[in-house]
Amino acid sequence: MCRHLAYLGTQEPLGRLLVEPPHSLFRQSWAPRRQRHGTVNADGFGVGWYAEGDPLPARYRRTGPIWGDQSFADLARVVRTTALLAAVRDATVAGADGEAAAAPFAAGPWLFSHNGAVLGWPRSLAPLVQSLPAMELLSMEARCDSALVWALLLHRLHEGDDESQALADTVVEVAEAAPGSRLNLLLTNGDSITATAWGDTLWYLTEPGRRTVVASEPYDEDPRWQEVPDRTLLSATRDDVLLSPLKDPHDHMPSAPSKEPRT
Repeated sequence: MCRHLAYLGTQEPLGRLLVEPPHSLFRQSWAPRRQRHGTVNADGFGVGWYAEGDPLPARYRRTGPIWGDQSFADLARVVRTTALLAAVRDATVAGADGEAAAAPFAAGPWLFSHNGAVLGWPRSLAPLVQSLPAMELLSMEARCDSALVWALLLHRLHEGDDESQALADTVVEVAEAAPGSRLNLLLTNGDSITATAWGDTLWYLTEPGRRTVVASEPYDEDPRWQEVPDRTLLSATRDDVLLSPLKDPHDHMPSAPSKEPRT
């Protein structure tokens, strides 16, 4: 279900990050190499990026496959950025809400994507809706599972939780309500990237001071790509990456908490 990518680094054209690499997100829309669920990501796509001097990201989203959009080809060639989040979509429910359901979702400085699916949707998450203020429910961009996961995460961010805590708590809460869900979440504010590996692949590549890329799968054969273990929270800046284990609410085996820094 879906492929996504976030980037922090030196200024680059969108196309150099999303189109030109041999196994780019563009190519992953029809030929992903490591996707565990689904084979073609043609139910929409989106990219959000940050312009110099503006803390609020711009977005471009469409309902069709990325390879069929000539307007995106022009954007990718000329638009440059130091931070972005992009995704190609394989919908949980085909046709649900069209463009509004395509990642990235956005609010304030944040961009968000969900690679996965909530099992038993929508009934499984009905109890969690009660924790959301009515205005936040009415402000949801779409009625898909990813949009509700975003609403749950955004509520925590608005309550003052930092990105890492908000992402970790949201994943555990949704996993407890809907066991077996796949919850690879990806969040950026333009200065940092926070992500989870929960049921699907996640990789990162970092060159301290130059670039950090977090993606569903490597977009080239660079040997510096590192795979993130399942049930892991990733927190990254342009300079370093920190991995922390996530506790599965359905795993009752005791384990000692640990953190594994990667640079």
